[in-house]
Amino acid sequence: MLTPATLTELIEGELGLETPPAIGALAEAARRRHETAVVAVLLYGSCLRGGAVDGIVDLYLLTDGYGAAYGNPLTRAANALLPPNVYYLETDFAGQKVRAKYAVVSLAQFQRLVSPQTLETYFWARFAQPARLVWARDQETRATVAAALARAVETTLGATLPLFGEVPGPDVLWQRALDESYRTELRAERDGRAAEIYAHGADRYDRLTAIWLEQSPERGGAPAREQARAQRRWRRRRRSGKLRSVLRLIKAAFTFAGGPSYILWKIERHSGVKHELTPWQRRHPILASTVLFWRLYRKGAFR
Repeated sequence: MLTPATLTELIEGELGLETPPAIGALAEAARRRHETAVVAVLLYGSCLRGGAVDGIVDLYLLTDGYGAAYGNPLTRAANALLPPNVYYLETDFAGQKVRAKYAVVSLAQFQRLVSPQTLETYFWARFAQPARLVWARDQETRATVAAALARAVETTLGATLPLFGEVPGPDVLWQRALDESYRTELRAERDGRAAEIYAHGADRYDRLTAIWLEQSPERGGAPAREQARAQRRWRRRRRSGKLRSVLRLIKAAFTFAGGPSYILWKIERHSGVKHELTPWQRRHPILASTVLFWRLYRKGAFR
């Protein structure tokens, strides 16, 4: 096997790795919900890293537009204005129940959202991490997805390197990138999470960094003025990203079956902070959300 010479070649190799059959069953069930609109299904997140499907699998459905994906015009508008829309799915496989949380975004919008022109890191920091292509409509779509994921790596590293006066090692660079991206969301990640993610795929991240630097040898550490500009850009990303995180959580209450309970479960899993919903909060998640988020923040559930 030849050593990848470009980011896209490395990503293409990753995308082609096999996934468990249960993942394929979930992807097929999700595709059926949106009929012919889906052009690709991506697997990412903790189930990919851990290799298990006994939790909630994270999938992304890429579509050729929102018109064919949804009959409801409000749903289409919500997905276009604040992507992605997020849904819960469960299906039977080999006599067991398997579950997924899947997000929907158009392929064209996905390509824009992993580029440096976007202010938030929600997409490009996620998809600079490993992903698998569970299904693609054709080879052209596969190539387009691989190029977009390579772009996510370029965007992530390009936004992070100017924070340093000298080029750091890949471990320092990627851990800083992940830490900064967590700070732009209402993340409930514990300290050391970025180091764990890097360590899980250290060889991969090291290779990505080496290829990226080789493609543009002029890249180096930033002078003090450029570092200050980079810090200001990250502050703007944090302000914008936290607001969008709140709006996405509110939107998920409409689309995600059991959404409030899932959100609290995930916060407890990452931070150890537990909160039981009252019957009123379960019936009125939107009205309760402001007070609930404030109480969780005071408990240290997220930064």
